[in-house]
Amino acid sequence: MDSLMEPIFRRRTVNFDKLSAYGFEKGADGYHYLLPLADGQMELLVQIDEAGEISTQVRDKDTGEPYTLFLAKNAVGSFVGAVRSEYERILSDIAETCFEKEVFHSAAAKHVIAYIRNTYGDAPEFLWKKFPDNAVFRRKDSRKWYGALLAVPKAKLSIPGEGIAEILNLKAEPAEIEVLVDGCSYYPGYHMNKKHWFTVLLDGSVPREELQRRIDESYRLSEKSSPNSKACAR
Repeated sequence: MDSLMEPIFRRRTVNFDKLSAYGFEKGADGYHYLLPLADGQMELLVQIDEAGEISTQVRDKDTGEPYTLFLAKNAVGSFVGAVRSEYERILSDIAETCFEKEVFHSAAAKHVIAYIRNTYGDAPEFLWKKFPDNAVFRRKDSRKWYGALLAVPKAKLSIPGEGIAEILNLKAEPAEIEVLVDGCSYYPGYHMNKKHWFTVLLDGSVPREELQRRIDESYRLSEKSSPNSKACAR
């Protein structure tokens, strides 16, 4: 990611559902969007892969040669300035239209979001204006929750230290929850029915394969009728 892109896309995550409507085309390795720059003298290719990583290339329309001079901070001139300005304007519009501000920062939380999107096609839903960093995942068929991704003060879970902990609430069988909760990586369901829900601390202590398995089980259990959970507000 170049120095002009970095501040535009910092702490933002792509919303794949919005790409096609914007003009991106789906390919074998992700999405791409090609458009003219500098009155048609140049063209800009924007690519977003399956992991949500964005990359760009500005190239000469006739020769196909990459054009990078506008990326140099000390480069001046009317043409360079025009390309740079248009480049930033287009990318800013893509960021505002097709990307969402990234609430969760831990590698584990990002993995959860990516795994659920790739496996079940679900995105986190932010349901509460009062708690903008609380999100849920729910099945498309039953509309039942199978996960809640939250950022809460560590003190709420009696975790040593100050700051915010990112956590994931999941469903499991009551007998499994009794064995699982250890007060280190697994906790009783935060603000949920503790008989049917448990909380995972997303600090990297739970291996990804194990986390994925527990997400899958929670998804399966959400098919069944179970006591309705109330708000996951902090």
